[in-house]
Formats: sequence, C-alpha cells, structure tokens
Amino acid sequence: MTTFNDLHYITQSFPNTDKMPVFFFGHGSPMNAIEENEFVQGFRNSVAAVQKPKAILCVSAHWFTKGTKVTAMAMPPTIHDFGGFPQALFDVQYPAPGSPLLAKETQQLVQPLAVTLDEEWGLDHGTWSVVKHLYPKADVPVIQLSIDYSKPAEFHFGLARQLQALRYKGVLIIGSGNIVHNLRLVDFANFNKDNYGYDWAVEARETINGYLLHGDYQPLLDYDRQGKAFDLAIPTPDHYLPLLYTLGLQQKGETLSLFNDKMVAGSLSMTSIKIN
Repeated sequence: MTTFNDLHYITQSFPNTDKMPVFFFGHGSPMNAIEENEFVQGFRNSVAAVQKPKAILCVSAHWFTKGTKVTAMAMPPTIHDFGGFPQALFDVQYPAPGSPLLAKETQQLVQPLAVTLDEEWGLDHGTWSVVKHLYPKADVPVIQLSIDYSKPAEFHFGLARQLQALRYKGVLIIGSGNIVHNLRLVDFANFNKDNYGYDWAVEARETINGYLLHGDYQPLLDYDRQGKAFDLAIPTPDHYLPLLYTLGLQQKGETLSLFNDKMVAGSLSMTSIKIN
C-alpha cells in the first residue's frame, strides 16, 4: 500500500496541494459529449467546488488490455472508438496535452508491477466525453491508465491504492464506465424515458448503492458471485472495473456521495460517485 513517504517519487513539477477528491463517472452514451442534459450538468456540477487539477488520470472502460499501460505521449489523440453516430460526434476533438512526466511517475508508484509507457492509444470516449464537460478549455493534462483484463477484481482495487500519493500532487483521478451496463438488452425505443430500468437492473443498482453508501466493498469485489441481477447488470467487467479503482482510492474518514443516479434505457445506470 502506498504511504505518504511515497510522495518523494513525485518530482518538483507536481508540488504539494490539498488532497484532491476522486470520482467515478457513469459516462453513458457517447452522445453525452455533444448533448446538453441532466447528466452532463451533473458532470459539471461535481467539479464546481474542486480546485483546478494539475493533471487528470483516467481509468476508462474502453482501454482494456493485456498488462497495465499508461499513455505517455505529449499530445494524445482524440479517439472516436464507436460507430453509427452522427458526424458531429466524430468531429469532436479534445486537444488536452498529455503528461509524459506523470506517466513515468505513475509507473514508478506501482512498482514492482510492470507498467508499459504507451505511445499509441490516446484519449478514448470514456475519457474525453466526460472530461470535456469538466474542463472545456482542454487546458489540463490528461493521461489514461489501462485495465488489465487478465487480472481479478482485487488486483484493480489494490492497484488503485498504490496511487494515493497522486491525490496530494494535484492529480484528479477518475474512473469512467457504467455500473449497470448491458448493451445487448438496451431498450432503444424507450431511451429517453426518465429513470427507466428493468426490474433486475433496478435491483442491482439499489443493492450496489447500498454497499457503496455503507462502505461494504467486499460484495462489490465479489460481483460475479452475487446472483442473477448482478450477472445481468455486469455481463462483462469492462465498464464495472473502473468503479473499483475509485473505491480503492478512498481513505479513512472520507465520504462517498452519489449523483446522476438514474437508469437509462432499461439496462444502463448513470450512477456516478464523488469521494472526498
């Protein structure tokens, strides 16, 4: 586990700051990047009282890799990793700089775990579709940490705990996914129906919210052994695992709060989390 003594890893380029909060954003449809709705407003409101970060580290559901990687280029490209959407969405660019320095420091913090410095990925829509609402001027450096699909839930929770020192260096760490995320069962005919969820989706959301609010995280680490509602809500782990990075960064005495806590199209939840 990272201790305050590990702060010496971070160079003078990241001076000490007040402790930054931690977020999980339910990012939902890529269209949230260009639409104005209550969820987008919730993204903006969540950082309204937060000091502007020196940099952002995002764990996105859309960078699922063998092994752990971190983007290390100076200018990460905007990745349009989706299809079937209007051209206006593909035209969006989020030209935030990267931070090779932060990438290297992240690599050092999690030693002895081997982390690859990646020059090929960039910012996928799990990151930029949310961050563009938080910092629309694209003037905060952003890096991404990938999710190693070969590792169990406990690995991801533990890896996050090793990143604690970054919170004291002005780095805003966020997870981006969706806690309830079953695309195969999306009810497109009712996509715009307010807070509409199938019974199993509502059950899963309410159960998970209860665990979150009571700080009972072991069932969330054992998500694949919680029964049918969880199995339907989390048919694949990609959108769920970013949540565990956020939870792993919570420190004793910190408060967890929910926002954007609604269902969409039957089988998706937009539930988002702030820890401070």
